[in-house]
Amino acid sequence: MNLHGKDIKIFTANSNPKVAAEIAKQLGLPLGQSEVVTFSDGEVSVSIKESVRGSDVFVVQSTSSPVNDNLMELLIMIDAFKRASAGRITAVIPYMGYARQDRKAKARDPISAKLVADLITAAGADRVLSMDLHCPQIQGFFNMPVDHLLGVPILAPYFVEKFGDNKENVMVVSPDLGSVTRARNFAQRLGVPFAIVDKRRQKANVCEVMNIIGDVRGKSVVLVDDMIDTAGTLCNAAKAIIDIGGATEVYACATHGVLSGPAIERIQNSVIKELVLLDTIALPAEKQIDKITVLPVAPVFAQAIERIYSDKPVSTLFNT
Repeated sequence: MNLHGKDIKIFTANSNPKVAAEIAKQLGLPLGQSEVVTFSDGEVSVSIKESVRGSDVFVVQSTSSPVNDNLMELLIMIDAFKRASAGRITAVIPYMGYARQDRKAKARDPISAKLVADLITAAGADRVLSMDLHCPQIQGFFNMPVDHLLGVPILAPYFVEKFGDNKENVMVVSPDLGSVTRARNFAQRLGVPFAIVDKRRQKANVCEVMNIIGDVRGKSVVLVDDMIDTAGTLCNAAKAIIDIGGATEVYACATHGVLSGPAIERIQNSVIKELVLLDTIALPAEKQIDKITVLPVAPVFAQAIERIYSDKPVSTLFNT
């Protein structure tokens, strides 16, 4: 493995080409010439249409829905660059699918996040650049450097600007115990207190809100999470904050908008005034509603890529 390529080249598959194009634009580079298509039987075909010999190649691909198709596109692109003698290959995965399957929750469960990490390694990647992995320990599943960016430094300034100097009536709330650290960091950036919604999950994608740890009465609340899938947890937490906690209004934000199943309908019918997401996952037109605001991640990823190429620390981006 070369420690450094002779130049930077940005390529993309099909999951989020808009973000890849914006990253390339931020770096003042053209997007790499490639084609990723699917044969009639479902097999993925990749064509790299320019030389990458000795280059520092960055492949931008979120492994979002359709997860398996996008994962295979990423793996095959990495293999193509490896066989084309790229100097160094970095898998830029704004959203990593299978990250929630990071441990054995019950007997005979697979640890799919580890399997995906092994597949990316076997394909030939030298480095991974991602954002808000569901569990930070997933970095240890890779036997290579992993640069783990955070969504909070992008989301927090949006709410700082929204509330301005009227922060005395603002409170950050974690929708569950698993997001406490993220909510605490978010609250510190806003300079406001935080609370926790304690819930008991009955079964997958169904949860029952029990109580609120902290006083949110009369407050404008910001719910903070890493991802929103079916939006059940988020909408139940928002309802409890209003009905049980007595908050005046609820906003929400998350890094990854998976938004599967009934998510959009739930959000539209919820008490949430505004949901702020990052574009780590492309938001199709049918899911774009007035309540959802999307912020770009390309500037942060572009800075990270520039720093990786220049052998500078990426950690400074955490304090943006």
